[in-house]
Amino acid sequence: MFTNKDIKFRSIYVIDCIKERNLRVSSGELLLEDTEEKKVLTKLPFQKILALFVIGHIRITTPLIEKCKKHNVALVVLKPSLRPVFYWSDAAEANFLLRKKQYLFDKDDISIAKVIVNNKILNQIRLLQKTRCKDALTKQAINDCVLYAEAIESCVDYNELLGIEGRAAKAFFSAYFQDIGWKSRKPRVKSDFVNATLDIGYTFLFNFLECFIRMFGFDLYMGVYHRLWFKRKSLVCDLIEPFRCLVDNVVRTAINKLQIKEDDYKVIKGEYRLKLEKNKEYCQIFFNALVPHKNEIFSYVQSYYRCFMGRKSVEAYPKFILK
Repeated sequence: MFTNKDIKFRSIYVIDCIKERNLRVSSGELLLEDTEEKKVLTKLPFQKILALFVIGHIRITTPLIEKCKKHNVALVVLKPSLRPVFYWSDAAEANFLLRKKQYLFDKDDISIAKVIVNNKILNQIRLLQKTRCKDALTKQAINDCVLYAEAIESCVDYNELLGIEGRAAKAFFSAYFQDIGWKSRKPRVKSDFVNATLDIGYTFLFNFLECFIRMFGFDLYMGVYHRLWFKRKSLVCDLIEPFRCLVDNVVRTAINKLQIKEDDYKVIKGEYRLKLEKNKEYCQIFFNALVPHKNEIFSYVQSYYRCFMGRKSVEAYPKFILK
């Protein structure tokens, strides 16, 4: 099992392989090679690696997998479009007691889900407050979100909780992105460049958080809020909710700084698709936003694990509060 010391002294590395490259092991180190020029681009000691995020086309060798297994390194491969296609990790697979508790958890019990949604809304309020905007829309959104957060305490129905989360999200997005022509949040539809950018950021967050959740041996498909659905990692969908604020914040900031622009996209059949030459820039933006929070994310997942295993009261479950 990973400890806080592992997280403090090991890093997550992002490797740009839009041009086909090769990963191999030599003298106990990870080597990244240019397959055309046949030269070593970088060397990384496995003891320093927590996870590898590879974007693009890559060749993976058997010794590499063996080394990743030995040092418990998570390996995530994404397409140039930033869509994840492969995840490998050998951590905590034998934790059958944890999975048994997951399978026995009452699907109608929304006590933990209420903590997660409340945490998400509190961070949305914090983001709105940090804008220091005094307009009527922002003030109304803050007031509405405060009421929604308070309403969660008395909520006893799953669909009611979904409705509260949805109304809070609508109020938040309308105010938070009001200066950039916001219309509505449309997940995965990619109807405009802001929604498309949020989807990219949430994808990075999803994969980033999945690395930590896998370390403890959870069944990723058994959530406490998101219901079972074919191939949906419902637990990851649950636990990213409090951290979505990190993506929301960096997207708004990057747009205001013109680091993210509509011209970075091309429209194909009505969908906004990021241009390939912009992948590296966007990758850097999101990982610069997420990686500094790796200790907090690990601590959150670790605390969630301990609470779930110990069947502790909902008051003991962790919250990530944006500073």
